[in-house]
Amino acid sequence: MFIGHFAPAFIAAAVSPRSPRLGTLFVAAQLVDWGFFALATIGVERMRVDPAASVMVPLDLYHMPYTHSLIGAALWAFACLVVVGIGQRSLFAGLVAGLVVLSHWPLDWLVHVPDLTLDGEPPKLGLGLWNYPAAAIPLELAVTGGAFAFYVRSTRGPIGPPAVLLAVMLALQAINWFGPHPETAGLFLYTQALLAFAILTALAVWVGENRWFQIRGGLAFSDQ
Repeated sequence: MFIGHFAPAFIAAAVSPRSPRLGTLFVAAQLVDWGFFALATIGVERMRVDPAASVMVPLDLYHMPYTHSLIGAALWAFACLVVVGIGQRSLFAGLVAGLVVLSHWPLDWLVHVPDLTLDGEPPKLGLGLWNYPAAAIPLELAVTGGAFAFYVRSTRGPIGPPAVLLAVMLALQAINWFGPHPETAGLFLYTQALLAFAILTALAVWVGENRWFQIRGGLAFSDQ
């Protein structure tokens, strides 16, 4: 799953004026993958290209105990909770950000072939929807589109920035699904992934700075 991971970020940004800004929540949504690709560049976690790995994703994610185990994801979530909570002086904001980080694991469990773990050791887990494009593609689009619509309806501001964000998300997802697959895993592939995350995060910062949280009666709060 790629853009579907940002669905919890959209929802979390819209549930309360005390929630972190959308840009912060976009980082939280993919923090586990930020960590994975950073660790992969130095060989701590590992992957390889294998066309037989799954129908949609030709990547064998065979060693990622620190980011894609449930315990590992929970530790990343706790770290995010602490940083955001202290930075915003709000336990609520920290909890929201931490939950967005933790959402990464169950969303991955839906689509990954068995390569996730609970604690870095077997058994390996994953429902495997990547082997069923007719299910995986509509699921990702529905989850992302529903969360985006909820965010737009629950906040106020110009529609242009979120429309640009959604368009770029869909374009990057289309490349991910239908573009040429990598021939090898390595620094170029890891940098591409991190660059995609950075672009979407920068756009989310822009969106978050131009929308405000709304409550009943049409009132809006500039602190989102």
